[in-house]
Amino acid sequence: MTRSGAGRALFVATILAGSFLLFLVQPMVARLALPRLGGAPAVWNSAMLVYQALLLGGYAYAHGLARFRPRVQAGIHLGVLLVAASWLPIGILQLAPGSGAPTLWVPWLLLASIGPLFFAISAQAPLIQRWFALASPGRDPYALYAASNLGSFAGLLAYPLLVEPAMTLHAQSLLWSGGYLAVGLLVAACALRLPAGAAIPRDHAASPPPTAGRIVHWMLLALVPSGLMLATSTYITTDIVAMPLLWVLPLGLYLLSFSIAFATRRGAADTITRIAPMTILLFGGVMMGGYQRLPWVNLLVALLLLFMASVAVHTALYRLRPAPERLTGFYLAMAAGGALGGVFAGLIAPLAFDWTYEFPILVLAAGALVPQTYLTARLRALWTGRYRIAALATVAVALALQFAFRFLGPGAGAEQGVQGSAFLVVAAAGIASLGYRPAYVAVLAATLVLFGGYRSVLLTLEPGARTRSYFGVYTVRDAPGLRELDHGTTIHGIQLTGTPERERTPTTYYAAGSGVGQAMRALPDLFGPAARVGVVGLGTGTLACYALPGQRWRFYEIDPTVIRIARDTGRFTYLSRCLPHPDIRLGDARLSIAQDPANSLDLLALDAFSSDAVPMHLMTREAFADYARVLGRRGLLLVHISNRFLDLEPVVAAIARRDGWAAAAFEYHPSPLDPGQPSTSLWIALSRDPATLARLTARQPGWAALRPRADIVPWTDDYSTILPLLKGL
Repeated sequence: MTRSGAGRALFVATILAGSFLLFLVQPMVARLALPRLGGAPAVWNSAMLVYQALLLGGYAYAHGLARFRPRVQAGIHLGVLLVAASWLPIGILQLAPGSGAPTLWVPWLLLASIGPLFFAISAQAPLIQRWFALASPGRDPYALYAASNLGSFAGLLAYPLLVEPAMTLHAQSLLWSGGYLAVGLLVAACALRLPAGAAIPRDHAASPPPTAGRIVHWMLLALVPSGLMLATSTYITTDIVAMPLLWVLPLGLYLLSFSIAFATRRGAADTITRIAPMTILLFGGVMMGGYQRLPWVNLLVALLLLFMASVAVHTALYRLRPAPERLTGFYLAMAAGGALGGVFAGLIAPLAFDWTYEFPILVLAAGALVPQTYLTARLRALWTGRYRIAALATVAVALALQFAFRFLGPGAGAEQGVQGSAFLVVAAAGIASLGYRPAYVAVLAATLVLFGGYRSVLLTLEPGARTRSYFGVYTVRDAPGLRELDHGTTIHGIQLTGTPERERTPTTYYAAGSGVGQAMRALPDLFGPAARVGVVGLGTGTLACYALPGQRWRFYEIDPTVIRIARDTGRFTYLSRCLPHPDIRLGDARLSIAQDPANSLDLLALDAFSSDAVPMHLMTREAFADYARVLGRRGLLLVHISNRFLDLEPVVAAIARRDGWAAAAFEYHPSPLDPGQPSTSLWIALSRDPATLARLTARQPGWAALRPRADIVPWTDDYSTILPLLKGL
C-alpha cells in the first residue's frame, strides 16, 4: 500500500471507530439509566434532546477549530479527549434525584454522566474529514462521511444483535471505555500527518461563503430525513407493528442513506434519486391506506419509503456541498437541521397533534425536496411550454373527481373499488407531473389525503375519540354494545355498554375465566375480606370491577393520559361504577413500589404494556425483589405476558427458579359462549409461599408448571436481551 493509501486508511479507520462508539453508547446509556429513572416519557425525550444537543455542540466545536493552525487543532482536540477520559468508565453518576420535573433533572443527569465523552466523540466525523483535506490536498474528503455513517450503522446494529445479548452492562462499559482509548490513539496518529502550515491554504480560500438562503436549504435537507426517521419509528410502532427493537431499523436505514448519498461511486445514489419521487408518491399512498391485514408488508413499505426518501434528499444535500475549506460549516448546518427535525418529530409533534400527522407532513416535505427529472422530452415541453396551464387544469380536474367519488360517491360496500380506481388515477397524474414540482406536490398531497388522511382528520374532529401522549396514540372506538380503547395497534380495554350490569363486567384479558380473573375472585378465600390489591397499569380500569367492600386497592400508572381516559372523561365507567375513589399512584411503577412499605400488599397484578411491549425494567430480578418485599411472604404476584412477538415465559421461569418463587401459568382460550367479550391471555401466578399458590391453582384446572429454557438466564438490571425470545426465530 502506498503512503497516500495508508494515510487515507488511517483517517477512514479513525472516523469509523469514532462513529461506531457514538451510536453504541446511545442505547447503552439508555439501558444504564432505565432502572434508576424508569420509563417516563420525559426521560426518553430528554435523552434524545441531550444527544442531539451534544452532537450539534460537537459539530460547532469542530467548526470553531478550523480557525487555528492544523497542529494547534490537534493539540486542542487531544486535550479535549484527555479531559473527557476522566469520565471513564462510562456510567450513570450516583446523584440524588432532583426535585424538579424529569424534563429538567434527566438532561442534567445525562449531561453530567456522559456529556464530555459524547461531545468529544461527536466532533470526530467533521474534524477528521477536515484534517484529511489538509493532509491530502486535492482529494475529496466528503467520501469519508460515508465511512462515518457506515460506522454509525454498524454500532447501532451491533448493540442489540451482539453486545447486549453477550455482555453485562458493566462489561459493556469497560468495552466502550477501551474503544474510547483506542480512538484517542488513532486521532493522535492522524494528528502526526497534519501539515504545520496555515489552517486554510491560500490557494483554496477563494470559494465564496455560503449565502443565508443556501444555509437554510442545507438545514431543510437535513431536517426532513431526520424528522422522517423518527416519525417512521413512531408510525410503524403505533399503527403497524408494536414490536420491541423496531426503532433500530428506521435509524439504521437513515444512517445507511448517508453512506450511499455521500459515496464516491455515484451509481446507487443517482439511481435511487431518480426513482424516489414515484416511490414517495406510491408508497406514501399505501402507508396512508393502513392495510392492517398485512402488517409486515406495511412495515416493509414504510422502511423502503424512508430509505428511498432519505437517500434522495441526502443526495440533493451532497450535490450542494461546498468546497472542502467550508466543510465544517456545512456539517454544522446539517447537524442543526437534523436536531430541528428531531425536535419537531420527537417533542413538538406529540404535543401539537393527536395522531402521527408528522409522518404525512414529512413525506410531503420529502417529495417537495427530492431532485426530479421529466420522464420524457414531450412531458418537459408540456410543463414548460404554452400548454402548462392546460396540463395543470387536467391534473386538478382529475384530483377533484377522485375527491368527489371518495366523499360523495358509492357507499362503504364499494370502498375497495373506489380506492383502487383512485390509486390508478393518482399514479398516472403523478407520473405525468414528474419534473414539474408544483403539480407533483399537489398530486402527492392529494394522495396522502385520499388514502387515509381524511379518516385521521375525521377522528381528530370527533370529540374524545383520540388522544396522544408521549407513550403513543390512544383511540376510543364505539361499536354496537361496546366501547374499545386502543393503544396503537393493541387493544387496551373493552367495556360492554347498555346497562349498569354490562358496564361492570370484566372483559378481554381480565375476564372471569382468565388467570387474573380467577385470582381476583379467590381474594376473600386467600387473604380475607380486607385484601390489599395493587395493579400495575390502569388501562380502562377493568380490574376495578373485581373490588369488594372492605378491600383496599391501588393502581400504578405512568401516563396521566390513561388516568384521564379511565377516570375523568366518562367514556369508560369501570372506575365510577366499581371503585369510585381509586388510589392511583402516578409515575413509573417500579420507582413507586420501591417507596411502598414492606408487606403492604396481598396481591400485585403486573399488567404494564406500551402498546404490545412489556417494559424490560419491570421484568428483572431486582424488580421482582421489590415485588417480593411489598407483597410479603404469603403474597401473590400475577404477571401478564400475553404478547404477539415475545415469549416471556422463560424469563419469568428463570427468575422464579433462581429466587425461590413457586409459579404456575394459565393460558386462557375462551369459547364463543364465555361472557364478557373475553380474549386469549397468558398469566403467570407466583408466590414465595407454595401453599398460597396451591390454593389458587386448585380452584380450577388448567394451571400448568412453567416451561423454562436452558439458554435463558434471568434478566437483571445489568443484563437483558429479547433476541432469543422473539417468536418465530
